[in-house]
Amino acid sequence: MASSDGRFAPSPSGPLHLGNLRTALLAWLFARSAGARFVMRIEDLDPGRSRREYEAAQLADLAALGLDWDGPVVRQSERRERHRAALEELRASGRVYPCWCTRAEIRDAASAAHGPLPEGAYPGTCRELTAAQRAERERSGRPAALRLDARAERIAFEDRLHGAVEEVVDDFVLWRGDDTPAYNLAVVVDDADQRIGEIVRGDDLLETTPRQLLLQRLLGLPTPSYAHVPLVLGADGARLAKRHGAVTLADRAARGETPADALGSMARSLGLARAGERVDLTLLLGRFDPAALPRAATTFPPTGSP
Repeated sequence: MASSDGRFAPSPSGPLHLGNLRTALLAWLFARSAGARFVMRIEDLDPGRSRREYEAAQLADLAALGLDWDGPVVRQSERRERHRAALEELRASGRVYPCWCTRAEIRDAASAAHGPLPEGAYPGTCRELTAAQRAERERSGRPAALRLDARAERIAFEDRLHGAVEEVVDDFVLWRGDDTPAYNLAVVVDDADQRIGEIVRGDDLLETTPRQLLLQRLLGLPTPSYAHVPLVLGADGARLAKRHGAVTLADRAARGETPADALGSMARSLGLARAGERVDLTLLLGRFDPAALPRAATTFPPTGSP
């Protein structure tokens, strides 16, 4: 796909922290520096955790940094029919089967699995059930998830920051037992419908990409390019979270910082600003070079910060 249109797609399950906001900034810089569209999608598939008040606060924080987007905000929860249509297309191809495994059963089966699949991958337990075994599980009343029969396909791609990536794909969930589309299916359908040409997201999602590339191929969808950017970590080396202290714009405002201060801190962590320098998005666009981005994670707070 020639387009460089980009997106940011947060889950409205809480406030955005500075790591989320830095990823949003990078996604915006990738798209805008290429003269491309930038769109916003709210990934609110989990009804138990998603809240409209979180969505509103997230959009307000992005706007406070100066980030803009094209067109209306899209919500995944309003796109169930498109997700279901993709599922039925895969089901018609014979690549979908029900899975009744619990998390504990999956963990035990994965730890005992051998062969080409990566460590911890689902080994296809329910794919091998006989008709009688399936009928027995159906009678149990336990809701079944629906998995893709990935056939242990080996998928390779080139990431703009990580270079060559190759992995064998396991049988992953397409539709959850609670009748909710799974992340990998929904994101592939939504990115295609929004005409996303370059996906910029945290490198914790790098391992999901081969699954999504396989789905794109099976559904006849365009393949975007990918750039998985480094994360922001807490002092303990874990992904940044609320437990790490003042990590949101509201937290920083309570310490007397402005969104412009937060933008400057993010820019310095990316090598786009000097210590103490005031920056804006126009300045950052002029300096932005994807090839010069750091590849290592950043620790928050930076040395010398409160």
